[in-house]
Amino acid sequence: MPIGRNSFIQMTKLSNVKGRITYISSHAKQENLYAVYETTERKFWRELAKCNQEEFVKSGAEGKCIEARELIIALPESFTEFQPDRLLQLFTNHFKQNYGTECIAALHHNKRKTNYHIHLIFAERKLLDEPIIKIASRNMFYDENRKHVRTKKEILGENGEIRESCCIVKKGEVYEKKLFTAKDERFKSNSFLDEVKHSYTDVINIYVQDESQKLQVFERGSVYLATKKIGKNNPKAQEIEEDNQKRREWNRAVDMALISGVPEPKIMEVKRKEITEPIRESIARRGNRPRLFSRVVTVAVEALEFLIASVLLKKTREVPKQIERTETEPPEHVAENSTAAVKTTKEEKAEPEQPKMTRLASKYPKLFKVNKELEDQNGAIQQKQKQLSAKKKELSEVTGWFKGRKKKELQKEIDELKSQIRDMKDYLPRIAQKIGYRSVQDFLKDFKASQTEYSQYQTAIEKWKKETGKEPVAHGIRAKLAEKKQEIQNEQKNKQHTHSQNKGRGAR
Repeated sequence: MPIGRNSFIQMTKLSNVKGRITYISSHAKQENLYAVYETTERKFWRELAKCNQEEFVKSGAEGKCIEARELIIALPESFTEFQPDRLLQLFTNHFKQNYGTECIAALHHNKRKTNYHIHLIFAERKLLDEPIIKIASRNMFYDENRKHVRTKKEILGENGEIRESCCIVKKGEVYEKKLFTAKDERFKSNSFLDEVKHSYTDVINIYVQDESQKLQVFERGSVYLATKKIGKNNPKAQEIEEDNQKRREWNRAVDMALISGVPEPKIMEVKRKEITEPIRESIARRGNRPRLFSRVVTVAVEALEFLIASVLLKKTREVPKQIERTETEPPEHVAENSTAAVKTTKEEKAEPEQPKMTRLASKYPKLFKVNKELEDQNGAIQQKQKQLSAKKKELSEVTGWFKGRKKKELQKEIDELKSQIRDMKDYLPRIAQKIGYRSVQDFLKDFKASQTEYSQYQTAIEKWKKETGKEPVAHGIRAKLAEKKQEIQNEQKNKQHTHSQNKGRGAR
């Protein structure tokens, strides 16, 4: 996998909230329904639907009235081990606590039991603390659109009768009953859905036992391409899987580009010019064409690989510079978080305090080794790709009717090399995932930051040594562990020495 598994949370608009509630909460309509949880009575949803429909008519807006919204939250299959009622209650109350609105949720499995998920319906309005009830002080007249008009004449037809759908609210009757607040506009925004995705992904990851199975939110504007989820009985399952394979191909190339030193803005530029813009223009002109995506990504991968080659070529041509300390493997034992006080007298000048190493700087030795493994793997892939290019060239030069056997042998070698390269590329993100990172991109961000902070620490230490004439003292956790280890080793040596002496005396 080029990147860690992404969470799946989708939001839809509901134009018939009562019907939808019945559908998700009915055992008769759901083959694998495990739990239903409600934060309020069903009467709430009936009144909410009525309120929304009335407000929609008043607004004069076109289209369908949105009575409520629904979130579909995909869960890891390992969550089937948890008690369904408690699991559903946890996720539903999490939403209500954060947004203060009423919810109804249901926990389902699809027919093949491959998709464990929650349907969570929520209201965009809240109940008022005190209902607003308005009583007519005189007869009030309303036209077909429930718009208040001044005189009775305005709702009469040519025959002098009240037109159909017009009405009169008599004096003393209720002409307006308001139970709910206005709709919360934040539920319409893209930022809300992003916020919900991050929030629920964090909740899910708390209860995921296997670190490698933890989820991440696919960020917009990422250098990677997100793969698509294949739902149950999807007639386009094969088409989507082929689409996902091309996306993984791009993601593999991105990992190699990042490790090779291609700047992220350059990768984003290739992605925009070779994928985003061509697809957008094609859809605008000719509609959606799934086969086009494959061709577009193939060209994009070629463009990115060419960029990688140009960056690597530039590196080989550069005059070797003096290697800085931060670019070589750092020492195993470094001073960190020193808190030793410096004794001073009235005559003595106070010495500067020993610089302290930041948490991220202390991670640099470990991250350095992982980065070295990534670079070695990347270099091995580059060598395999050169072999592949050579074999392809050799195949193109084989001509003639009697060269069929040679062609088959070369094609077999090419196919084997392609398979090896794909497996080697797939291993790149696993190197970063072994120490808890979701992707190569995430790892490299931390590595570069730790490299910078480590370099700054080394510079500060050298300056401190010149000023004080002292060697740095290690006082961090590592130092304490090393000290303890040394103590244990010394004790073991003393015991062995004493034992050998006693044995010698016994022999005499």
